[in-house]
Amino acid sequence: MRTFDLAPLYRNTVGFDRMAALLDRAMSAESGTQSYPPYNIEKTGDDAYRITVAAAGFSGDDLNVESREGQLVITGKKTPRTEDETARILHRGIAERGFERRFHLADHVTISGAHLENGLLHVDLVREVPEALKPRMIQIATGTTETKTIESDAS
Repeated sequence: MRTFDLAPLYRNTVGFDRMAALLDRAMSAESGTQSYPPYNIEKTGDDAYRITVAAAGFSGDDLNVESREGQLVITGKKTPRTEDETARILHRGIAERGFERRFHLADHVTISGAHLENGLLHVDLVREVPEALKPRMIQIATGTTETKTIESDAS
């Protein structure tokens, strides 16, 4: 894999250090290191997303969904089987090992809910931009008594 030096990006921009760090982290991640459990990310609305994690064999008590420091952390820890249960298994093809999967969330993205259905853990996310950060109209006063209104694109 080719590596890229992002130092010029850090030198020539102000305030984009989070994006540069995200790009740096994405490019430095080795492919295939986190393949368990498999997951999907889908867009379910204009500001709504869903992450679906394949959690076959895990119950709701075995899974933990947590939001911290701009990350979504999903962990799974299976309770160990008793010796009697282990002795009856002839072939073990379903992975029941513990896992921790991290997703970096964009600004203002929060978890709106999570549910386990048919061995799939669905985590719903929504982007809620605070009212103070939404576009607003600013009145511009000129040297005369008339005022001009500039409309911003609210898309």
